[in-house]
Amino acid sequence: MTILITGGSGFIGSNYILHTLATSDEPIVNVDLLTYAGNIENLASVQDDPRYTFVRCDISDAAKMGQILDEFRPRAVLNFAAESHVDRSILGPEAFVHTNVVGTFRLLQSTLSYWRGLLAEDQTGFRFLHISTDEVYGTLEHNDPAFSEQTPYAPNSPYSASKASSDHLVRAYHHTYGLPTLTTNCSNNYGPRQFPEKLIPLVLHRALCGEPLPVYGDGQQIRDWLYVEDHCRAINVVLAKGIVGQVYNVGGLNEQTNLSVVKLLCCLLDEARLRADGKSYAEQITFVGDRPGHDRRYAIDARKIERELGWRPQETFETGLAKTVRWYLENPKWVERVTSGAYREWTDRQYGEQPTGAI
Repeated sequence: MTILITGGSGFIGSNYILHTLATSDEPIVNVDLLTYAGNIENLASVQDDPRYTFVRCDISDAAKMGQILDEFRPRAVLNFAAESHVDRSILGPEAFVHTNVVGTFRLLQSTLSYWRGLLAEDQTGFRFLHISTDEVYGTLEHNDPAFSEQTPYAPNSPYSASKASSDHLVRAYHHTYGLPTLTTNCSNNYGPRQFPEKLIPLVLHRALCGEPLPVYGDGQQIRDWLYVEDHCRAINVVLAKGIVGQVYNVGGLNEQTNLSVVKLLCCLLDEARLRADGKSYAEQITFVGDRPGHDRRYAIDARKIERELGWRPQETFETGLAKTVRWYLENPKWVERVTSGAYREWTDRQYGEQPTGAI
């Protein structure tokens, strides 16, 4: 038995692979194009593990994906591959359409063809699990109920629109062709190995470098924060027990304003590594112009996955954030190589330039 992961060298994907290899003996094949956010060094600790195989490929390359599926014969495909940063999607939406929409479509096509060729008993046990986001639901007012699986889609950024499109394709391939799919919509993830364009690693890096800590608008945008290892546990629960064709919302039950997150990070850094001048890192907080179309609040209603599958997050925001800060402080070389771009040089030496046709 084998699980095939797409986008496994990114933040959530790499944490999922490390978590799963540490808790099971099932082989994993990681298919990743290694764009800027895909860092193969995230998985350096398992690169010699006989249960782990890496293949560099664009999921939109249907012919190559078909060959990979036929070679490794997975019992499940987990689609983590995605462009995921809202700011980047505003500046350059085409890459998001290519990966999140076209890539998911072609991956579904390749997987459907593979699935149809399986024996009946293997077809029954096969799963295509699509990892998505709460941003497809749009935005909430302060007193609105949290997003449930029945909340209508209302994406507000090119990123969330592209993810909404991919979710609809996954649903359609189940209802039209019978492909046994599952979808998870998660809230904001945080934890080790997150690319430092996202809020928490960005603040940690800039704070330690003595740079301003930018906060959009008034900083009162609210997000539900999910520790990445809790997310990994949820994915495995959905894979093992989820009902085919269903959607499961995965949340951390931790709504926080962006400003409160930044202030808490400053407090944790003050305790762990005091500034040379003895002042608080909070003095570096700087308010900047708001992001265009910035969603005000996200909140996840995760009662379905708890009620039906028995999953609930193990980390509070305080315990998860403390683990996250500790990891970044203990891994300065990883941070340095990512922020300098040196990890890309290593990737090109190890695997060659990005394949033709990649965006």
